[in-house]
Amino acid sequence: MPTIPEALAIALQHHQAGRLHEAEPIYRQILAADPNHHNAWHLLGVIAYQVGKHQAGVECIQRALAHRPNWAEAHYNLGNAWKGQGKLDEAAACYQRALHLKPDYAAAHNNLGIVFKDQGKLDEAVACYQRALQLRNDFSEAHNNLGIAWKGQGKLDEAAACYQRALHLKPDYAAAHNNLGNVLKDQGKLDEAVACYQRALQLKPDDAETHNNLGNAWKDQGKLDEAMVCYQRALHLKPDFAAAHNNLGNVFEDQGKFDEAVACYQRALQLKPDDAAAHNNLGIVFKDQGKLDEAVACYQRALQLKPDYAAAHSNFLLTIQYRVGVTLSELAAVHAEYDRLHAAPLRTARPLHENDRDPHRRLRVGFVSPDFGQHPVGFFLIRALENLDRGQCETVCYCDRIIKDDLTLRFQAAATIWRDVSGLSDKGLTEAILTDRIDILFDLAGHTARNRLLVFARKPAPIQITWIGYEGTTGLEAIDYILADGYTIPAGQEVWYREQVLRMPHGYVCYDPPRTSSEAGPLPAAKNGYIRFSSFNNLAKITPHVVEVWAKVLDRVPDSRLVLKYRGLGDESVCRRYLGLFTAFGVDPSRVELTPPSDYAEYLSAYGEVDIALDPFPFGGGITTCDALWMGVPVITCPGETFASHHSLSHLSSVGLTETIASTLEQYVELAVSLAGDLPRLASLRAGLRERMAVSPLCDGKRFAANLMHVVREAWREWCHKEPAEDSQRDS
Repeated sequence: MPTIPEALAIALQHHQAGRLHEAEPIYRQILAADPNHHNAWHLLGVIAYQVGKHQAGVECIQRALAHRPNWAEAHYNLGNAWKGQGKLDEAAACYQRALHLKPDYAAAHNNLGIVFKDQGKLDEAVACYQRALQLRNDFSEAHNNLGIAWKGQGKLDEAAACYQRALHLKPDYAAAHNNLGNVLKDQGKLDEAVACYQRALQLKPDDAETHNNLGNAWKDQGKLDEAMVCYQRALHLKPDFAAAHNNLGNVFEDQGKFDEAVACYQRALQLKPDDAAAHNNLGIVFKDQGKLDEAVACYQRALQLKPDYAAAHSNFLLTIQYRVGVTLSELAAVHAEYDRLHAAPLRTARPLHENDRDPHRRLRVGFVSPDFGQHPVGFFLIRALENLDRGQCETVCYCDRIIKDDLTLRFQAAATIWRDVSGLSDKGLTEAILTDRIDILFDLAGHTARNRLLVFARKPAPIQITWIGYEGTTGLEAIDYILADGYTIPAGQEVWYREQVLRMPHGYVCYDPPRTSSEAGPLPAAKNGYIRFSSFNNLAKITPHVVEVWAKVLDRVPDSRLVLKYRGLGDESVCRRYLGLFTAFGVDPSRVELTPPSDYAEYLSAYGEVDIALDPFPFGGGITTCDALWMGVPVITCPGETFASHHSLSHLSSVGLTETIASTLEQYVELAVSLAGDLPRLASLRAGLRERMAVSPLCDGKRFAANLMHVVREAWREWCHKEPAEDSQRDS
């Protein structure tokens, strides 16, 4: 029989080699012989937490400390056992006791840092990791952990340097490859991020987290099939991985497979009912299905769980714009609440603007957008930007768009300075704008996806203007102006806007017609023998109330058809829902054609097969109205009270096609019926609409840019004539 010291040495050999099942019975034999053997109690406790029996580990190590209270290593391992149970305060106390006994204990500094990080105390965590590295500069885990803390603070360059140092010391460190990938992804360096994730998976093929992260990088690159494979692999490895279910739902949502998306989000919520992101994403897919009440309920639940969830709050504000009966008063109130909750706390961080108050000098004008490309914002902005007088201003585009296209290249050529900012935090983007000394900064997103309103809340420029990307007020006190026209914000409505109203003399946007579109062609009704109405608008705009009115039009125009085309109409359940709505209002479903989305060229050519476009309400068409007109299709609209209901009013007025603008829904029906019954009139409109648009203010980039510069210059003069104290008082 070996002596107790000999048995302990044998057990330690097994333990250090990872043969825990061989070590454990020997420790127990030692304790049977000597119940007070503190080493055996300690090491038995270490094995317990190593195999996930954290409470047993706590009890064993506490027995060891009862016999040897000032044992730094045992306090350290007791901290590990507490940490394994999620009892962070107890763990921190143990690590601190170990460090009191042994101040140069690098591993304890590192693990105390992990606890502080998990508690959200990032400054304290950084200090712990740095102390660990002072003691042991080759401590790869501490370099990795310091990187995690820096990333948590938004210091991406510092985080990347830490991960790279960890990998220099330990090239096969899979977690550091994964973490470096996360930083590179956040910096918008997607190719490099993908390479990091793939290297991590070469080292650790069954890591579900890394498969999920690789999926996120693929998705950001628009490679949805590759992303789907990654998420499915992550779920194969870890079926209860709520985040991967949520992310797989995002892919299905982007593909217009709404049933599959809903199922994924619901599965994520079964696993993690308090997952605010899953509630938010479920709201997005409900909105895209036209289920507005369900969408609003999801956003509200997300905000209950996470009151500072600004993105969910923006989604809520956007979605209620589609609701029938929404008023400017209601919109003003709910947008002001966003300002109170999310923007107002940032006011204390505002800088003092020291821009040269010369009213005549050349201005630096910035534009912030995720939509510099083939997007309604891009189509409505590019001609203005290309025609701005470079002698009057230089332009800086802050592009938050990851996937670039041909229109993006036009924006890059038009801008004086181009900055890719998709990898910058709100704080980082704010600092970049301040460094550029921007005089006038345009928000081009409002409360739409990937907005940067919390940058504008920090007031990085002395004058801030919201324009194009949203339907009315942002609610932000920090945004000085909203750019509109007399149609989108008629005189007398200013009271409902937090921003001061700047009005362009004609339309509030300038349309860039497609350069490769086919000719309008002959009137389809002439060959079909019946009228084909259409709406190629977002399904969220097509509420039951809209369907009810359209059903009246179809009833009054015998043998007519209605063509709907949009994302989601390749989804069987969405099609069933909309056909059911029309059936409920007495329309034979064979008269409603539901067509899925297509590429831009096919979308435009689809206008060649329809005769009249029906604008939805209260959220009318924007780019769809302009595209329809360019392709020779007149648009019937009925503006209501809100900005969103006035889009088509503005565009039609700019073109001079005011005879298709109704003042009531009853007149809307009559206009549609009357125009459908006058084929010569329809044919005449179709033949002349494109030329009419081309010479109108709606497409006149030079005139629009000159008017925009005039409006901007007037706002600048007003700021220049303010006293600095007066300006800072407003910003306080």
